[in-house]
Amino acid sequence: MSADAWIAWSALAEPADAAAGWLVDTLGAQAAREWVDVAAADVVEATIMLAGTAAPPTIDAAVRASERWVRRREGADPSRLRERAEHCGARVVTRGDGDWPDCLDALGTQAPFALWARGTASVGALFERSVAIVGARSSTTYGDHVAGTIAAHAADRGWSVVSGGAYGIDAAAHRGALAAGGQTLAVMAGGVDRLYPAGNEDLLTRVLDQGAVLSEVPPGWAPHRSRFLTRNRLIACASATVVVEAAHRSGALSTANRAAEMARPVGAVPGPVTSATSAGCHALIRDGAAVLVTGGQDVLELAGPLELGDAEVDSERAGSGGGPEFDRPEDRAVFDALGHRAKDVEALAGTSGLTMGEARAALGRLELAGTVRREGHRWRRNLVTKRDKTP
Repeated sequence: MSADAWIAWSALAEPADAAAGWLVDTLGAQAAREWVDVAAADVVEATIMLAGTAAPPTIDAAVRASERWVRRREGADPSRLRERAEHCGARVVTRGDGDWPDCLDALGTQAPFALWARGTASVGALFERSVAIVGARSSTTYGDHVAGTIAAHAADRGWSVVSGGAYGIDAAAHRGALAAGGQTLAVMAGGVDRLYPAGNEDLLTRVLDQGAVLSEVPPGWAPHRSRFLTRNRLIACASATVVVEAAHRSGALSTANRAAEMARPVGAVPGPVTSATSAGCHALIRDGAAVLVTGGQDVLELAGPLELGDAEVDSERAGSGGGPEFDRPEDRAVFDALGHRAKDVEALAGTSGLTMGEARAALGRLELAGTVRREGHRWRRNLVTKRDKTP
């Protein structure tokens, strides 16, 4: 019964409805749903029921808001909503479920009541270790390249990439994660039965295979303009948020601001000082709302503690002598292209920009040096810590 009440509320109230959130937190999902029926019949009685639960202005706000919830009761039948979800291959996750992302609770009274998801991955697991990458829809080639590179770096190290499935930076982030064989989550403004925008349908279909598509509104709900802004608060619940390109007035900036409000780390990628597309990023950095980041390693440092492999890559980049040395640039290129996932020669050649012959020769030298090892038709790094190198 409680799950049905959460499902009903996902259809009764618009996303980020703080009055609905307060009512549900105060009475419980089921009792709050029943209170709406009372309000439909007698507003005075409904007001009396809330007496003593909060200050009069808070109660008055809930009573006024009840008018909009009452109008939606017919479309909030949990059984019909479940049938609609089943028809499009979606599942519903409600508060208290094992797959519920705990990070969303930081939204307080604006937390979603239920999540409607399609895809192969666990919603809770996707949020648990995640990097949000957002930015302009009208992105530049530079922005797409940086977003894709950061996403691939994060995905290669086991982090999921969260974005909004839109054109521009969002799409580049999803593609980068997919190309690295990682998981990615697209948060929709409308129901998950409609992969929106239509121009990204092929991309979002691939997201379903390596991650999930998510919405807090039930299948059949349209992606209204206001819902794009409210869905941004869900994206901001990732472990860290990175803005790659954004103008002065941008939805990506709202995502960054919500992340900062929840004390989550925010990064921004700098661009040319003459670029209007990067003006929002520069403002975030100037005002101290975001840390300047230039690549995937910077982002992972924001998102969480460095792992052994990440620390070694960073020390190599800094020239501190903490990682392996290379006799030829081709060897370094292949080692860097390996990342922390096993790859075959063809993939390594494509990523490193080498011919197949050059890649094979580099792998042979690296194997003799003990830097990489063969696993069937694939290759993997042999990471050695500084402790291992100490006599």
